[in-house]
Amino acid sequence: MKGKLYLIPATLGDFETMDEVIPLYNKQIIHSLTAFIVENARTARRFIKRTGHPLPIRELTFVEIGKHASLSDALSFFKETIQRQSVGLLSEAGTPCVADPGSVVVKAAHENNVEVVPLTGPNSILLALMASGFNGQSFTFHGYLPVDKKQLAEKIRNMELKARKEGQTQIFIETPFRNHHLFEQLLKTCRPETKMCIAVNLTMPSQKVRTLSIEEWKKQKVDLAKKPAVFLISKD
Repeated sequence: MKGKLYLIPATLGDFETMDEVIPLYNKQIIHSLTAFIVENARTARRFIKRTGHPLPIRELTFVEIGKHASLSDALSFFKETIQRQSVGLLSEAGTPCVADPGSVVVKAAHENNVEVVPLTGPNSILLALMASGFNGQSFTFHGYLPVDKKQLAEKIRNMELKARKEGQTQIFIETPFRNHHLFEQLLKTCRPETKMCIAVNLTMPSQKVRTLSIEEWKKQKVDLAKKPAVFLISKD
């Protein structure tokens, strides 16, 4: 009997917030599964164990789909396994398939007439947008911005122009160890009146969300080192 593909959100940070951000229904679904396609097997095992899965972790199957894993192997595993049981697709943090690998598995599910079931859970992009005070009717998520300094400055100028002309909120992220570099480039490139929101450690006890103008941000002491953050800019 053909199974379903469940899209399983994970906590955004410390597992201590599990009961606050992961619905009980999700845990019930997770406990019914023994096969998982995951971004990172080590993190996934810890997450599944923390949900209180009734089976020992060694009896569960985890197939990676991250950047160092074989995509063809993951797809082969999915197409074979889904014919007899349901499969869970698990992000390393937050919602699967959003700024995250996994959409190819969902595409394969649709192509093979497999029911796709997205589960409710934390998504840093939407949480940051909700808390920013910016336009939630029209927004663009850019994912990770260019690393090259010249290309990064050009990308920032283009996003700022779109925010100013169309009133569209611009959302983007960076790896935690490059947050400060991105922050400094934003201060150098954006107009003083442009508004920027930085949302850090969302759903965790240490979370901070603040919206200021670029001019005001220049006066702040900001520590973003090794902290997961979402950046947003808007015309007002």
